[in-house]
Amino acid sequence: MLDYHIHEYPNGIRLLHKQVLHTKIAHCGFLLDIGSRDEAPHQQGLAHFWEHMAFKGTEKRKSFHILNRLETVGGELNAYTTKEKICFYAALLSTHFERAFELLTDLTFNSIFPGREVEKERGVILEEMSMYQDAPEDAIIDDFDTVVFGDHPLGVNILGTRESVSRFQTADFYAFLQEQLRTDRLVFSSVSNLPFEAVKKLADKFLAPLPARLGPRTRRPVGSYERKTQTETRPISQAHCLLGGPAYSLNDARRIPFFMLNNILGGPGMNSRLNLAVREKYGLVYTIDSTYSPYTDTGLFGIYFGTEGKQVKRTLGLVQKELKLLREKALTTNQLHIAKHQLMGQLAMSEESNGGLMQLLGKSTLDLGRVEPLSEIFGKIEQISAAELQEMANEVLTEEHLSVLQYVPEGK
Repeated sequence: MLDYHIHEYPNGIRLLHKQVLHTKIAHCGFLLDIGSRDEAPHQQGLAHFWEHMAFKGTEKRKSFHILNRLETVGGELNAYTTKEKICFYAALLSTHFERAFELLTDLTFNSIFPGREVEKERGVILEEMSMYQDAPEDAIIDDFDTVVFGDHPLGVNILGTRESVSRFQTADFYAFLQEQLRTDRLVFSSVSNLPFEAVKKLADKFLAPLPARLGPRTRRPVGSYERKTQTETRPISQAHCLLGGPAYSLNDARRIPFFMLNNILGGPGMNSRLNLAVREKYGLVYTIDSTYSPYTDTGLFGIYFGTEGKQVKRTLGLVQKELKLLREKALTTNQLHIAKHQLMGQLAMSEESNGGLMQLLGKSTLDLGRVEPLSEIFGKIEQISAAELQEMANEVLTEEHLSVLQYVPEGK
């Protein structure tokens, strides 16, 4: 169900392509196995700053020319940074695919980080920090990472700190790329109606000549975890709460079963247990959900909700009641059947997005060394047992395991 081509060049760069005949739009991008967790303490926020600066000038282009290169043909150019990845990507009519491929290669490998642009973009990022701090539903997610992972790089905000961002100069970007950019830890992924031969011909032109940059990469292992409870008073009108803790890594066989357990508890479906028990039954929240983010060597599970300050205790009690139910009562045969088919349907629909599929090809190749076809994932889902889900609930969803972070309104 996921037929695609892969080609590796002598410099270590891998080309991934899936042809989709029924579309006129090409989605493509570089995915780099570099993220904020790869920063040293004095580099906090540098990966994200680099993602911004890549658009500010290359050896042959100024910022204006980068921003207009795809926009003038109706295309889109964007990027993002996570704890473990940086991605530069584009979407446009496939007739202009070469234009996007060349531009993405240029800004990924040839950025020059002009000093004047560094100063301007520093202000933009400081404003981005302020924006997140003014949105408690976003800020609490970043702060919760610190609650769980402490001073480990996974616990540091991807944006860095105001102090660190205020220090960076042009030389810092070059040093970071010299340390981290490795051609065998990045891929170029694309999904379009173009045949693989046409895409590879362009890759031969843009990727093959790039010099190999190989070498080992060490990431600081995650240390021991201790449950914490933390409450902060803020100038807000609604209380916000996040509880959770470490979970399974990308390479753990329990990853897919835990995705299903999370889906049952607080996934995107309106029939999730948390949504039914807290929003639909009592009307205590507008949003309540649970998330599971697996990393290469650990994972993070969390439940978020916002409610009136006076309702936090009651809402937490209802959440704990649902967690207890998953720990103590195994799913019935019918409940298990429904949960499996709901997850399989959601996964199938996610592959309908060609932009998401392009990123899936790249991320899976970097993280797992291969792309799991839906048929294989469905087979694993079909094998999940109620006992297995209950065992995971008793390992991850216990009150003794879950840390709690609360933002509460001032004077309430």
